[in-house]
Amino acid sequence: MHLPKNLRILEGLGQNIRLARLRRKMSSEQLSERAGIGRMTLYKIEMGSPVVAIGNYLQVLFILGLENDLVHVGANDPLGRKIQDAKLIVKHRAPKQKKKNDGDPI
Repeated sequence: MHLPKNLRILEGLGQNIRLARLRRKMSSEQLSERAGIGRMTLYKIEMGSPVVAIGNYLQVLFILGLENDLVHVGANDPLGRKIQDAKLIVKHRAPKQKKKNDGDPI
C-alpha cells in the first residue's frame, strides 16, 4: 500500500529528475544508457513510480550529478534532535514477545 503523500513526494522527485535531464539537454535514451537502465525504467522514475528500486533512482541521480542531495537526508531532523535533547531512551529493537507455556507467542 502506498500512501498518497508518499506518492506525491515520489512524483515530485520524478518531475525534478526529468527537469534536470532536460536542463542538461539529455534525451531519455542517453540518460538511461549512461545509467545502465532501460528506457521504461527511466520513464517510471520520471513518473515517480514507487515500484522502481531506489538503486535505480540513485544511479540516475549520479549520472545527473545530483547524488549528493541524498547525503543531506536526515541532516535537518528537528524531531530527532528534540528527542536527543530530551535525553529520551530510544531502544534499538522491539521488546521480545511473551510466550505461552506451549511456546507460541501470546
